[in-house]
Amino acid sequence: MKNVGWEGVWNMKEKLVIHQGWIHDAVRREPYVADILVEDGKITEIDPVLKSRGIKRAKTIDAAGLQVYPGFVEAHCHLGLDGYGIGAEGADYNEVTDSLTPQLCAVDGINPQDASLHLAMEGGVTCVAAGPGSSNVLGGTFAAFKTAGKRIDEMIVKEKIAMKCAFGENPKACYKDKDNYSRMSTASKLRVMLERTQDYLARKEAAGDDIFKCPPYDPKLEALIPVIEGLLPLKAHVHQANDIFTAIRIAKEFHLRLALDHCTDGSLIAQDLAKEGYPVAVGPTLGHATKFELKNKSFQTPGDLARAGCQVSIITDSPVIPQQYLPLCAGLAVKSGMDEFDALQAITLNAARHIGVEERVGSLEVGKDGDFVIAAGNPMVSDTKIQYVIIDGKITYALETP
Repeated sequence: MKNVGWEGVWNMKEKLVIHQGWIHDAVRREPYVADILVEDGKITEIDPVLKSRGIKRAKTIDAAGLQVYPGFVEAHCHLGLDGYGIGAEGADYNEVTDSLTPQLCAVDGINPQDASLHLAMEGGVTCVAAGPGSSNVLGGTFAAFKTAGKRIDEMIVKEKIAMKCAFGENPKACYKDKDNYSRMSTASKLRVMLERTQDYLARKEAAGDDIFKCPPYDPKLEALIPVIEGLLPLKAHVHQANDIFTAIRIAKEFHLRLALDHCTDGSLIAQDLAKEGYPVAVGPTLGHATKFELKNKSFQTPGDLARAGCQVSIITDSPVIPQQYLPLCAGLAVKSGMDEFDALQAITLNAARHIGVEERVGSLEVGKDGDFVIAAGNPMVSDTKIQYVIIDGKITYALETP
């Protein structure tokens, strides 16, 4: 069998039928056999047997006996910002000259030509949330985009999905010789920026159309206005339980939206997190505990949080874990006790909800993007072969029998 390549086996711009596959839609727990019609990149029909006029002109994939899943979704990574195999020289995911850089935008650094995107797509990961790393107290905005394409502007699902902030050891380690030595300093810096933004916004609103009364333009505070207004959530890098609670405390103080990423200590506080109701993303779990704050790293954590009632995503934090192994990480969580359907949702619908793009991706429903993984078995099992990856109704990867 051979890889046919992302350029597309059949460049069907208009219609594609996936015929009689076992549909795992990430909404219903049990799979079912059906046909799926995709038109102009969107799912337009799911039916036991399609009867729509004109489907004879569509390209048809015979999926009988195969398993059909939504394209997998990564809720937190740095794909395209960390050059594949070329080290620090090609890395663009941390701005280490300033601990407070909310004005930075991931789309200005993502490189679609990087080999890591192609590998991710081959592994069935069709949509990712990528952005700045965790060196900074405030790092900038994350973007959600598809993993096939040549130009980021044409791959974007949502240009700004969240504002990255970080707690714990990373900002301390990066800026300990400059201006951020402790957890207290990290929290203080974030509060000061949020308070300054509140004041800046109030002055702008009071000035109205009188430009002479407006405060001097500040790109950092401008970038934080959507956060203060509740339009953009904070995307918090948090491992330890105390850092998780600090993020929640600050979000409540300023009435902010919040998503919790990493949550290594999640099992220790699962019931508390369920009561709080914030979405949680767990990972990267595959690998050693390389820092003190990772000592409780375990594939049991996503299952513990899901059973407690949390909305759980599983993440690779690529390049920490190569992006194409996202479904494998979900499978390892199942092996450690997570319900298999919960694990599927953790890399599909819950992940899409976590990054605010669930209206387009994350499940197989009419009206959503035509993103699919078609496999000869469960892709969360390591020896399962993916037969097709489809993004926006176009086949971007296929295996062909010689």
